[in-house]
Amino acid sequence: MPQIIFLPHADHCPEGAVVEAQPGETVLDAALRNGIDIEHACEKSCACTTCHVIVREGFGSLEESDELEDDMLDKAWGLEPHSRLSCQAQVADVDLVVEIPKYTINQVSEGH
Repeated sequence: MPQIIFLPHADHCPEGAVVEAQPGETVLDAALRNGIDIEHACEKSCACTTCHVIVREGFGSLEESDELEDDMLDKAWGLEPHSRLSCQAQVADVDLVVEIPKYTINQVSEGH
C-alpha cells in the first residue's frame, strides 16, 4: 500500500505525517481520513484552489491533470511545476512526498 509523506505544516500537521493510501484514492481523501484537514472550499469539485499541494516526490506516478484542473491551478498561490489539486490527484502505487503550501487564495478559512 502506498504511503503519503506530508511535510510539516504549521497549521495542518506541525510534525509532518506519514499516512497509508489506497491506490485510486485522492491525496485529499487520504489526508482527511488521517486527520490532516487540508482546506477544500468547493467540496472536492475542482472549482477552487484551496486544496493545492506540491508533490515533491512521486509526481510522475500521478495521472496527468486535465484542462479544468490546470485552469484552476493557474489561480493558486505559490504555483510550482509539481503543483496539483489534492482533490484531483489520485494515488497510484508509488509513495508520495507532499507539501501543503503556507497560504491559499482564500481570505477566510472554511473550517471543515
